[in-house]
Amino acid sequence: MTRKRLLAAIAATASAVGLSGAVVTAEAAAPSLSAAFAQSSSWDSGYGGKYTLTNAGDANSTQWTIEFDLPEGTAITTSWSSVLTRTGQHYKVTNAGFNGTVKPGGTATFGFNTAGLGLPTGCTVNGSPCGGGAPTTTASPTTTTTSKPPTTTTTTPSGDVVEVDTAAELQSALAAASPGQTIRLAAGTYLGSFVAMKPGTAGAPITVTGPSTAVLINDGPSGEAPSCPAPTAGWDSGYGFWLYGAPYWHLEGFTVQESKKGIVADNSHHTVIDGVRVHRIDEEAVHFRRSSADSVIRDSTISHTGLVQAGYGEGVYLGSANSNWACHGNSGGVDRSDRIQVLGNHIGPYVAAEGIDVKEGTEGGVIRGNTFDGQGVSGQNSADSWVDVKGFGYVIEDNTGTFASPGTFVNGYETHNPGTTPSFPNGCGNVWRGNKSDLGGVGQYAIKITSTSKCSERPNVVYASNTVSRAVNGLTNVPVTP
Repeated sequence: MTRKRLLAAIAATASAVGLSGAVVTAEAAAPSLSAAFAQSSSWDSGYGGKYTLTNAGDANSTQWTIEFDLPEGTAITTSWSSVLTRTGQHYKVTNAGFNGTVKPGGTATFGFNTAGLGLPTGCTVNGSPCGGGAPTTTASPTTTTTSKPPTTTTTTPSGDVVEVDTAAELQSALAAASPGQTIRLAAGTYLGSFVAMKPGTAGAPITVTGPSTAVLINDGPSGEAPSCPAPTAGWDSGYGFWLYGAPYWHLEGFTVQESKKGIVADNSHHTVIDGVRVHRIDEEAVHFRRSSADSVIRDSTISHTGLVQAGYGEGVYLGSANSNWACHGNSGGVDRSDRIQVLGNHIGPYVAAEGIDVKEGTEGGVIRGNTFDGQGVSGQNSADSWVDVKGFGYVIEDNTGTFASPGTFVNGYETHNPGTTPSFPNGCGNVWRGNKSDLGGVGQYAIKITSTSKCSERPNVVYASNTVSRAVNGLTNVPVTP
């Protein structure tokens, strides 16, 4: 029985017997969490997992802890949106700073990647079975003495969730966004320019979420463009969704299509893009630019890019070419979009340029668990591989790539070493392991290292755990590390 119905029943009883000053006892509100596991992606040597917590109670849950076991031979290699500790095969996962509070009817999520294929068992959330059951906290009954039922006033925190179902409402919500707020899109088409310029915080990110049937379209550009891209009166960039100076935003679930560029993050570190679809785009699908470091794109689908400029139709673009640092080099003259993670995405077919283009001057990212479909790669502007690595210190592992005609395909993964000022070990110190490549009888090497002499101090490493099939030449052109 809900609290509202309980109070109504108390009122009816008190009225019927003429009670005055009756003592009534109502059960206090309490949260009740359950947790459901799902595989978001999988590959030969591991998978991406995701837990979704749901609060079926009638009070906020202010923190959560999930515990589970993984079988021998399976281990978590990376996780996000949580704090994880391990004892043997037992894992304890607690909420991050921003997702500890789960409101009644609300959800929270966290994810991880594994080495090994074993699934979690023995799951508990706050000490109760993950399938639900007892409330996660227990409160003492509340006793009220009154001649009539007490008046209950419920105040919804201002601006916590903003529901939108028109383009104008979305634009207004973005302009007024504040830390901790969620902007929830209804299904439908949103036609216009959508720019976010308000920062979230580490403990209170701003979230835009919606179903895949919530579709954002920007049919620009229009107006006179500034010399360097920046939100400017009278100019529409044509970007489907633009984060500009807006760190700590989460973009979840919706679709971006039929725009000049898909999603662009400028000077917007700690951006999380989760489960979106970006397709039918004139140029690149997703671009982390102007030092949008420590960001993540995961479990998303990208296809049909470069419809107008094929050579600029990358799936995911990390950083900027040094020729564009005059505009985008906001960290000592360099675009330091460092430590970006690209996890568990499906990229292709008909991504006209590289599936992922890692630009010079960027460092320390992770490309893991993605599926690349190279069909339709154009060959224009040297776009002839799944991934082109000009950054340094990247880990590229457990990805699966295929190619089938049509398309111009030369190698699965390539490195290049452009010179820059200031100088960086561009294209060096990267690691490949556990990648599976099918080159379709066309590609030369799964992993082509362009220069060893330029990387003598920080060599690239190709492990024997990488495999290749239907290659013209083989796995790689450099010695393999066992």
